[in-house]
Amino acid sequence: MMEQVLESENLKAAWRRVKANAGAAGMDGMSVKDFPAFTREHWPGIRTALMKGTYRPAPVRRVFISKPDGSQRPLGVPTVLDRVIQQALAQVLTPLFDGGFSNHSYGFREGRNAHQAVREVEAGWQEGRRFAVDCDLKSFFDTVAHDRLMGQLREKVRDPLVLGLIRRYLTAGVVLPDGTREATPQGVPQGGPLSPLLANITLDPLDKELERRGHRFARYADDFLVMVRSAKAAERVMASLTRFVEGRLQLVVNRVKSKTAPLRQCTFLGFQIGVRGRVVWSEKAHTRFKQRVREITRRNRGHRVQDVIDELHLYVTGWLNYFGISHTYNQVVALAEWIRRRVRLYYWKQWKRPRTRRRHLLALGIPKDEVRMATRSRKGYWRMSHNSIVQRALTNDWLHKQGVPDMRTSWIVLHYGPKARV
Repeated sequence: MMEQVLESENLKAAWRRVKANAGAAGMDGMSVKDFPAFTREHWPGIRTALMKGTYRPAPVRRVFISKPDGSQRPLGVPTVLDRVIQQALAQVLTPLFDGGFSNHSYGFREGRNAHQAVREVEAGWQEGRRFAVDCDLKSFFDTVAHDRLMGQLREKVRDPLVLGLIRRYLTAGVVLPDGTREATPQGVPQGGPLSPLLANITLDPLDKELERRGHRFARYADDFLVMVRSAKAAERVMASLTRFVEGRLQLVVNRVKSKTAPLRQCTFLGFQIGVRGRVVWSEKAHTRFKQRVREITRRNRGHRVQDVIDELHLYVTGWLNYFGISHTYNQVVALAEWIRRRVRLYYWKQWKRPRTRRRHLLALGIPKDEVRMATRSRKGYWRMSHNSIVQRALTNDWLHKQGVPDMRTSWIVLHYGPKARV
């Protein structure tokens, strides 16, 4: 199997994937750009070490990213070399394991995505499963038992070189921001190309147990929801699920965040079940969206308007591509209007001086007497962004031509196709 991993075409495919993902340098400081020159000189020796089982992965560089709740999520950044090797391993191992994974597992699998997992929850509601077990695994990636995971790998991987290499990746350690090094006696560091597959292998027995019990559920990585028909059933499943996870899987259930509740009170991957049993985005997702748009269009940023619009377009398009499956047309319309108002505010702030505003308003077709009224107004920026004169100058169509995203039109196209009337 190690020969398959190191086969030329497999390595080329792994490099293309790592190169496309770009990413930061690991602890050795090597960038993706510098990697080809490095391999031309050093690859023969690295390959020999891999075939002999003497290759030692570098520790991952620990970074922390802020979460919406104010806490921080630890991520591990492997070196570019180790990312390529891990990706090559994943490409060989995935076909061995993926075919046996549960149909209810949607995370990090070819042809599967978060939207399908959310639709699974929606289908559970339609079946009458109106209660849920919302189980949170505490620090999942940091608490995976290595011996247990290696035992699962041995069921399908016979090559001791591959098994030994994976074990060394698990125990390579981390380098903290202050330069100190920590051992990793347990856990799978988030950030490496191999980690998602190892996470799915770790949790596959959970999927199989839930299937054996006849439950309807959806799992995306370590985020999963079990749907049942009554509150009593939810309590019963939570108790047995906790015993299984902590006993059989040697993981920890976060009792503070885990709960049994009506399905409509549960958030899954940023979505909830709405009033009519249809998928809607969560209130937290809505709040985070508005916070980010406010940051982008903050009037004292001092950026060029076009740069702000380009950044806004990129963010809104990406957000809508994910959350656009939500059945929240009225909220989309309101957000579209609000975004345009934020952009008008930014324009008004950028123009700043009365003569600059006068010049722009005249160029946009506003009569002189009305221009005089607008430029002499002492109203604040937010109030002026809703002023009828400013709105007639910076029309919806004009803003759209500048690149301001039209959420309403995008939402209609997502739900009804490009030929739908907007």
